[in-house]
Amino acid sequence: MRQVKVGPVSFGGSKQLVLIAGPCAIEDEDLTLRIAEGLKQTTHDLGCELIFKASYDKANRTSVTSFRGLGVERGLRVLERVSREFELPIISDVHDVSQVAAAADVLDILQIPAFLSRQTDLLVAAGQTGKPINLKKGQFLAPWDIEHGVSKIASTGNENILLTERGVSFGYNNLVVDMRSLVIMREMGYPVIFDATHSVQLPGGAGGSSSGQRQYVGALSRAAAATGIDGLFWEVHEDPDRALCDGANSLPLEQVKMLLQQILEFDAVFKQAEPGRDC
Repeated sequence: MRQVKVGPVSFGGSKQLVLIAGPCAIEDEDLTLRIAEGLKQTTHDLGCELIFKASYDKANRTSVTSFRGLGVERGLRVLERVSREFELPIISDVHDVSQVAAAADVLDILQIPAFLSRQTDLLVAAGQTGKPINLKKGQFLAPWDIEHGVSKIASTGNENILLTERGVSFGYNNLVVDMRSLVIMREMGYPVIFDATHSVQLPGGAGGSSSGQRQYVGALSRAAAATGIDGLFWEVHEDPDRALCDGANSLPLEQVKMLLQQILEFDAVFKQAEPGRDC
């Protein structure tokens, strides 16, 4: 199992899972800073490493009128401030080759959105930055098929790769999670992250936007922790019902501490019970 280091944070091996969390998109600077502050305090209290996530641009919204964020320039400035003021590693999506250089100047991890997990030029350009890459498995891919995306990134000599499961399409406007996927992808030798909040999304389920079932985030997160994941991904908002993006599948900030404490207990039990897990 490769260990992927992001500053002081390390994914992989028998280490405690890392939390990747933050709002779906940057709505405004003050809200983003408040969420970052709250998440840092919570993870500090629980002794858990945190990577802050927020998208400067959500290019894959359902409708042309959907909120996308503040854009590359303004959004990256906000993320740079979060990194500086809270001393947190930062992750965000890159949607196009033209964004990669600017994003790599600010981000600690470049994230490839699930819909773009087969985009060769984007994967290669991201890999060439030398930054860690979080490759989200497309909703249309079997777990073993993500190996092709991994190979595209690794062809650049960059093997600082994280793999993320976020559910697979099951009929119309629905996703399901096959927990075997987490084990199968981890057998490729790269740390695996479970994106619990996107896994309860109902794509296009609200007509011109996606809906979601956040009441199942806890159950899926506990199940994933019991497989031995290396990281957990949650979208978090102060008031999800008023969020401009992915509110229906986002966790309220006030609920994060209690749920994360449960998950860390599951994680500790599993990793203590498997002495040969690093092999």
